Amino acid sequence: MVPISIKNLLYDKTRFAITIVGVTFAVVLIFAQIGIYLGFMKNASTIIDNINADIWVTSKDSPNFDWSRPFPEKNLNIIKGIKGIEWAEKLVFAWTMMKLPDGGTEQIELIGYNPNSGIGAPWKMKEGRISDVKGGKYIIVDESAQKRLGKVRVGDVREIMDQKVKIAGISEGIKSLTTAPYIFTSYDTAKELAPYIGRDNTTFILVKVSEDFDKDEIIQILKKRLTGVSVYTREGYSFRTKKYWTISTGMGMGFLITAFLGFIIGMIIVGQTIYTSTVEHLREFGTLKAIGATNTYIYRIIIEQAIINAVVGYVMGLIAIRFLIKGYEKTGLDMVVPDYLMGSVFFITILMCISASFISIRKATRIDPVMVFRT
Repeated sequence: MVPISIKNLLYDKTRFAITIVGVTFAVVLIFAQIGIYLGFMKNASTIIDNINADIWVTSKDSPNFDWSRPFPEKNLNIIKGIKGIEWAEKLVFAWTMMKLPDGGTEQIELIGYNPNSGIGAPWKMKEGRISDVKGGKYIIVDESAQKRLGKVRVGDVREIMDQKVKIAGISEGIKSLTTAPYIFTSYDTAKELAPYIGRDNTTFILVKVSEDFDKDEIIQILKKRLTGVSVYTREGYSFRTKKYWTISTGMGMGFLITAFLGFIIGMIIVGQTIYTSTVEHLREFGTLKAIGATNTYIYRIIIEQAIINAVVGYVMGLIAIRFLIKGYEKTGLDMVVPDYLMGSVFFITILMCISASFISIRKATRIDPVMVFRT
């Protein structure tokens, strides 16, 4: 036997279809806004998250990875002298300019690492090796940079700050939040290409703590021994970077407001549909009450309608967002939809539709069964 809730929804199939489209639109909007935000945050801290260091030593109060300033390299010797340090390595980060084949220029984010240790190198290579940047002015370009830098091939020669460099490798899937391409090279070459860093300066010192030592204790020692710098755990610096882009720039609030609007739009559409359906079936609800149906039974019918709208709209929205992700990635940007987000949006969709049904519940449960016997 077909439940009353389904009969009510299918009584007007056009209205039901419009409701599903509305819920689907709301689900897609929520998925898209949160997914794009997560994609931005993933790129914001991708370098930090993919380097196997326990501790990041940065310039004083560095707000995020992209805004770090140079500080003296001599801190490296102090760090290496502390008991419990497995290794410590310098890493240079610099903003600079690359000349394009058509004569224009493009801003890039230059990362200089030690090619012997490979610490700070790209973690996924499509062509070449991370050690290929040794012995000269060689660079590794991420394939995602081709939209900004034009076609890049191993062996091509480009200019960075009027200095010729040769492309020695192509990395894969390493994007920045700022959309300025990451270019990897050796530590020494990076300082030559970005002389403003200073001969005796670095931008980061990465630290790995020995297994037998406590990371938090090492951090306290570093904070006492070092001056003019800040010391963070990898997780702490990653969070600090994401927090900066989320709160300080207002980016997070923008995405949150749009996602909330999706929730409100979906609630209005579902609420209007269920309310209209309830009004049209008031006499039927009155009949049910006249023959002994309780308010709980009425609640169940209306909430079932809301849940059916939610589940069908969610599934349609999930299918739509899968296609949208592929299309969005072709623009060079990321939309991240992890499993926990799918679960959260499903819960939000159910909540949205049930919340939208409250007015209808109130209307239906206030029906006087006597109305059934009136003409």
